[in-house]
Parts: sequence; C-alpha cells; structure tokens
Amino acid sequence: MIRPFAALAMTSLLVLLPRFVNSQTASAERVKWTTSRLRGAPDPPPPYQLVRAFPQVAFNEPVFIAQDPTSERIWVAEYKGKIYSFLPRDPAGTKSLVLDIERGLSAFSFHPKYAQNGQIFLFSHAHPKQKQGDQVSQIHRYVVDRANPPVAKKDSLTIIVEWPGGGHNGGEAIIGPDGYLYVATGDSTGGSDLKATGQGVDDLLSVMMRLDVDHPDPGRAYSIPKDNPFVGVEGARPEIWAYGYRNPWRFSFDPVTGRPWVGDVGQDIWEMIELSYKGANHGWSVMEGSHSFHPHKKAGPGPFTKPVVEHHHTECRSITGGYVYQGSKFPELKGAYIYGDYEYGKVWALRYDYKDEKVTWHKELADTTVKISSFGVGRDGSFWAVDYNNGNIYQLARRVGGSANLNFPRKLSDTGLFTSVKDHRMAPGVVAYSINAPFWSDGAHKDRYFALPGDAKVELKEKGAWDFDDGAVTVKSFTLDMEEGNPKSGRKIETRIVLKQDNHWIGYTYVWNDAQTDAFLVEAKGMDRVYEVKDPSAPGGIRKQTWHYPSRNECMFCHSRASGFVLGIDTPQMNRDGQIEKLISGGYFRKAVEKPVANLAKYPDPFDESVEIGARVKTYLQVNCAICHVPDGGGNAPMDLGYQVAIEKAKLIGEKPVHDTLNIADAMVVAPGSPEKSVLYGRITRRGPNQMPPTSTNRVDVAGAKLVERWIKQLK
Repeated sequence: MIRPFAALAMTSLLVLLPRFVNSQTASAERVKWTTSRLRGAPDPPPPYQLVRAFPQVAFNEPVFIAQDPTSERIWVAEYKGKIYSFLPRDPAGTKSLVLDIERGLSAFSFHPKYAQNGQIFLFSHAHPKQKQGDQVSQIHRYVVDRANPPVAKKDSLTIIVEWPGGGHNGGEAIIGPDGYLYVATGDSTGGSDLKATGQGVDDLLSVMMRLDVDHPDPGRAYSIPKDNPFVGVEGARPEIWAYGYRNPWRFSFDPVTGRPWVGDVGQDIWEMIELSYKGANHGWSVMEGSHSFHPHKKAGPGPFTKPVVEHHHTECRSITGGYVYQGSKFPELKGAYIYGDYEYGKVWALRYDYKDEKVTWHKELADTTVKISSFGVGRDGSFWAVDYNNGNIYQLARRVGGSANLNFPRKLSDTGLFTSVKDHRMAPGVVAYSINAPFWSDGAHKDRYFALPGDAKVELKEKGAWDFDDGAVTVKSFTLDMEEGNPKSGRKIETRIVLKQDNHWIGYTYVWNDAQTDAFLVEAKGMDRVYEVKDPSAPGGIRKQTWHYPSRNECMFCHSRASGFVLGIDTPQMNRDGQIEKLISGGYFRKAVEKPVANLAKYPDPFDESVEIGARVKTYLQVNCAICHVPDGGGNAPMDLGYQVAIEKAKLIGEKPVHDTLNIADAMVVAPGSPEKSVLYGRITRRGPNQMPPTSTNRVDVAGAKLVERWIKQLK
C-alpha cells in the first residue's frame, strides 16, 4: 500500500529546498544544539511499568520464561535452541544449561505431572541449516533429570508431531486442563497466507491441534481425542481443534473456562486477542480479525469468530499473548488477562464477561521500550516479560508518583528548536536538509530539519534509515498554499516533531495559530481541520481541504520498524547538494563513511523528465509504497517495492490482485499498457474506500498518478 506523504505535486516541485532563508545547514564547523526542552512526555504515564527483575543475568535473544514447578529456579529459552535455569536469589547469576536442541526454539512447557514424570514439551520452529522451503516445525518431548540444577536427558527425545515450517510458525505447545496437548501453528509463510492454508482443515498450518500424548496410538507419539471437532470429517485432519490463525504467538488457558486465550499476530493493520473454543474459525485469511482481508478466498467450515480485542497498527505491531493474572502481588488485576506488544513495548489488560461474551474493562497498563517476546508468571505473583533485544528480564511494577511532564513544550516556541517561531528561524545546531524525492502531503510544501543534542551523533547506513543517538529530533513544517498554484499565498499549518528517547521514537504534532506566530501541541488523539483554498477547478472557486493532524500513535504507523522510524533521512535521499559531505566534515557521523560519497546511492527526482521513466517510477514507489510494501513492512500484498528490487522481480507487473479488484474486469496489480485495468493506478487515483495511501491524505497526487499512468502505458 502506498503510504502518506508521497511525492510532491507539480505545483510544489520547485520548492525542494527550505523556504526560509534563515535556516541553518550543516557546515564544516558543527554547531552544537544545546537548547532542547523536549524531554519526558506531555501525557500522564500509564499506572504500571516494567522494571528490571534479575539484573545479575541476561540472555541471548530470549523468547520464553517460566518457573520450575518443583523448585525456585526460573527457566529461560533462547531463540537459537538453548534453555537455561537460574536461582533468582543467586547474586552471581549463575546460568545452568538445561538443554541445547541445536534448532530454532519458540517456547517450552511443563507436563502437569512434571514432579512425577519430569516431562517437558518444546516448540521447535526450524533447523538453522535448513533452507526456507525445507523447514519443518516440530514438537519435542524430553525427560528432565530433576537434580539441582536440572538437566534434560538428550537421549529421551521424542518428536511428537511435525509439519512444514517457513515464516509465521506459531509457537507454543501446552497441556490443557483436560490433559491434552494443545499446539498453536501459523500459516508458515512470510506473506499474506501465500499457501492459502488459513481456511483449510486438511493440513496442520494455521490451526490449534489437540493431541493425547499420554495414551499414544501404536507407531506414533499421540492419539486423537475422540471429541475433536474434525474426527470423521472427510479430508480434514483430526488433530485440529480450532483454525484460522495467522501467527498465534503465545496462548494460555483461562482459569475459569479452560478456553485458550491467544495472541494472534496480524498482517496488514490489525493485531488480535482471541478466546478460542472447539471448532472455532478465527477467519484468517479471508479476514484479518473482524476486517475483510482476502474476501475472494474460500472460507472453511463454520462461521467466523471475531477477536475479543483487536489493535490497529498505530498502537501495536506484533502482539504477544499473556496470562490471566492469578497472583496476589497486584490484587486489583486478579482475573484480568494481561498481554502486550513486541514492537512498541505496550502492556494492556482486559476483563471479560463470559456470560454475555463481551469485554467489560480494557486498559493500557504500561508503555515501555521492552521488546516483549514473552510473558511469564511466578508463584510469588510476579508477572515477567523478557526482552528479545537486550536479553534482560523485567517484571510488572506499580508506577509511583508518575505524572505528565508539565514542562513538556506545549508551544513550538518552547521546544528549543527555534530562535524565532514567527520567522521560522531555527536555533543554533538545528540542521536544515532537503531530499531527492519528496513525499506527497496533500499539496503542502515542507521544510525539513534534524537536531542532535550536544555531542550526539548519527550513523550513515548505505541501506535503510540512518541510526540516531537518543535525544535526536526530526522536524517537518508544512505550508499550504491558500491559493492553488501560488506559493506566495502559503500559510504554515503544522510542524511535526519525531523525538527519540530511551531508544524509542514518538511523534508530536503542533498546529499553527491564525496569526502565524506560534504553534500549539495537538492532543494525543490527533485532530482534523478544514481549510478553504482558492481553486478555479473547484465548485464556486473554493476547495474545502481537510488537513489531518495525526495522533501520537498514527505517527508511528508510517515511522515504523520497517522504515527505520525516520522517513527521508537515508543515503539515497540525502545524497544531494553536498549534504553528506558537509555532515562528514562537521563530525556528525558516529562512524567513518568509507565509500566516496559519489559512489553512494542516489534517488533521481521522480519528475525529472531527463531521467528514464522506469527509474523515476521505481523511486516514486520506494518513497510512497515501500514504507509498507517490503518484507515485514505490514503491506498485505506479496509485492516488494523497495528500490533495490528489480521491477520485474517486484511481483507487480502482470500479477493478479490478492485483494479487492475495484470491480475491474481482468484486473492486474499493474496491467502492461492498461492503466484502466491496473489496481495500483485505481487505488492512487481515488480517495475513500480502497484509497492508497490508506490514511492521512485527502487529495490525490495528480502528478504522481500521471507519472504512473504514463509508465503503465509504455509497458509491453
């Protein structure tokens, strides 16, 4: 999908450099930015936080944590196949290896009779030496020597069940309250259900299995419970208990009903919490949560079950399922289901009325920088979270004395970025920059800046966004012409700031006053404002243009992990007008730039007629679409529109749409020679349902659409 802030319209093409002559640029003598007042947050913090639990230990890419049922030891699994145990009160933090399976590892669980039989179950998603197409996911059972420390007996391995692996493999196997082993699997692809397995019940992908591992059939490690819903159904796998998951990442059993709570990682826009049951169809990939996704695909048996809760990607990017809290440490949370998000580090809780089947309470508990790969519970009431990135273990704690930073700048003039807001004169050390291929912002002109406090630096990367130190700020000021095509009629309407704190980016937007003397912080939820623009092509000569001021969360919808959190500040965009050379000489970079700048990548201007049209369209697609339509970007079509991908390998030209065809007969994503049959062209030339970009834009980029139209027409 094409993202907000795409290429500039023709009326704006001459306005590529900052419009204010008093803006600073990087120079050989770097001026330090010392006036920043952008610290903390303007909104009251959530009532809880995650604090370091066991500072004496850390792990390498931890993915699971649980307490030994028979001792005080805590077990932690690492992604590459190792499980360790440690004593929480050991000041030395001694880690004892329980097992190394030398395969990918997602989770483990203890048999309910572990004290008697020593059995553990492991979800192994892939072998590291296997190619993507050859991967196999497996459930392992081991017997543990429950010594101090415990050690799994390698020769006790039993492979319970296996199935094809690949991308979204799911990741947990737990014996439920009924004594059967439940296994949650994903669709095993890296895209939008490319194997078309989500609604199928003829394989073990996108399902929850239910297996009897204590009473296996002869010749295999399990038997089928006779009341499984697909027993005796022709063509169906009898192991299946529920289906229609995309990538169930963590599930746990409800202590009241025994039903599994599932955190199901979404694809395009939504992340889901599901409360599953026998025979449930959770909809993937006809649906993404409660929203249509692949409506043309054949649905499986049974009606779709809507999620209990779903989160938009503006606030959640990779959901991590949790547990119904049963401890005594937080009595106010007892009975609440607690879960979180890997990407944004948020933690939520909900309460559910099982009789009326509805959520009665739902609240954000914590906003953290932890990359939460899994939660865990301790017998003392602790609620743990493991950080996949830094390897640390955290625990939920009440926030004491937390309040909004009353000194956070509510006015642009208080940010420390300007010496004169009225004149748009930046403070010393704030660097103006321009880019080769500007984004479309509903016809507005933009002035761009970044600032690094003190001696903070940035790392130039040849591919992807540059990496900034904490405290860095990027700034964009938007000016809208109040008379179409007349830059002299321009009026400043918004300044958008993206701030990096505690290795976490967050966006703030300021709306300019009518006097054009200052701008004021927009509330967290964002806002819309209608401007009247003189436009001869509009009825009555006046165009009413709605300008969307994004919410805090919306900013990060585009400033995502896939985009490097910073839009426009990358090497191919910044490589112009000696900008990189000036930053090098000014000492802005953390590492030396080893290549000559002339050899670094550089985007052409999409509207420079002297450049071959294919290269210009590739740039346009990179700037407008590749924020989403790249691996892990969230775009739900299989195409990869990154600039480095050859157009013939982008799965774009001649491809059938995987979503709505816009009622176009014989539609293709791009139909060579026929813009009218090209869904890509149809989406960028409309606003409303099925528009692209899907958010934060209310006007079609006419110049960009004409560029794409011309390119499609000349394709053979």
